[in-house]
This record gives sequence, C-alpha cells and structure tokens, in this order.
Amino acid sequence: MIDSIAAMTSHAVLVVAWLVYCVLHSVLASHLMKSWTARHFPRLNVHYRLIFNVAAVAFLLPPLWLSYHVVAFPLWHWSGISRWLADGLALAAVAGFFWSLRFYDSQDFLGLNSLRVSSPTRSPMLRISPLHRYVRHPWYALALVIIWTRSMDSATLITALMVTGYFVIGSHFEEKKLVEEYGEAYRRFQRQVPRLIPWPGRTMNRETAREIEESAARHF
Repeated sequence: MIDSIAAMTSHAVLVVAWLVYCVLHSVLASHLMKSWTARHFPRLNVHYRLIFNVAAVAFLLPPLWLSYHVVAFPLWHWSGISRWLADGLALAAVAGFFWSLRFYDSQDFLGLNSLRVSSPTRSPMLRISPLHRYVRHPWYALALVIIWTRSMDSATLITALMVTGYFVIGSHFEEKKLVEEYGEAYRRFQRQVPRLIPWPGRTMNRETAREIEESAARHF
C-alpha cells in the first residue's frame, strides 16, 4: 500500500514544479521581458529566441522527471483493443507533428537564424498550414492527443491536467499577442477555426487561408 502522506507530499511538489515552470515560461515569452532585455541587453536580445528555447527545455526537465519518479498510485492502464487504439492515435499525432514541420521555418522557430544575423528581424509573416485550417494551434492539439492516450497514474494525471490547463490559458494570451501583430486578419482566423479541438463545420479552405495570409502581410 502506498503511503498516503508520501503520495500527497509528492503530488504537491509536482504541482509546484509545474506552476514554477508555467510562470517562468510565461514570463520569458512575454513582450515585457523581451522589451526589458532589448533595453538592458541589446546584444543578448538578438539571440532571445534561441535563449528562450534553451531555457524552456531546461525548465521543463524537473517537472517531467518528477512526473515519473514521485510516489504515485495507478489509475488506469490501456490494454487489449483500447491500447491499440490509444497507441494508434498517439502515433498518428507524432506523425502529424513531423509532417507539419515542413510548413515551419525550423531555423527561425529554434532561434538559430540569430546566429547568422547581427540584428533582430521583424515578426514573421502569418502562415496558415493545412493543419492550421482545422485548429489554430495544431502542435498543442497533437500534444494533447499524445498526453491523454497514455496510461495514467496519479502523478502523470497531474501532469496531464497541468499541461492541458497551460495550453488552454497560454494559447489565450498567445493569441492576444497575435491579434496585436496581425490585426483583423487574425481575428478572422479566430472566428472561422477553433483554437484547440477540431470541430465539424469550422474549417478553412486553402483560398481563404491565402486571403488571410495576404491580409496579415498588409497589416505590417
């Protein structure tokens, strides 16, 4: 029998670890922090995206490690047909993620472009990939499929809930910045395509996506 006090303590530590990660990640991603860095460390600001990505991975390691090493009790375990279905959905999500990489500038996303330029560039143009025509944040959506198709114990459930909550809240604030950058073009995108969960009847065809991209480009 798992010690209930030890389990409660370990769960509390895990929740705090995820909260610390969410706060640090949000602060580093904020315009306020980027502006502060630009004022006080202009040379460092050129590489802000790269530094942000490295820091985000480093901050993510402690809560992930805790998720699989704290005292926890089992909740459910997929088996039989349900396991095949769960694993199939997870593999499809992983395949979707790698397929979607072809529509991103990986050098820009990782911040590696800053190693070849001497000054920051303006915000990239809005690009609506095939997956974006079904959901505004496809990587978040695919990650949620992977997360919720895993077998769960109490610790991994906490992680799943914390990450899901952060995706929901974080995507809301992320879109506020996108509206500032792209104006009415992004608002139109929001009205037509759901944020995290694909929904019948709320999709976008290729022609409309191209129109919104062009409208966003004129916003600059």
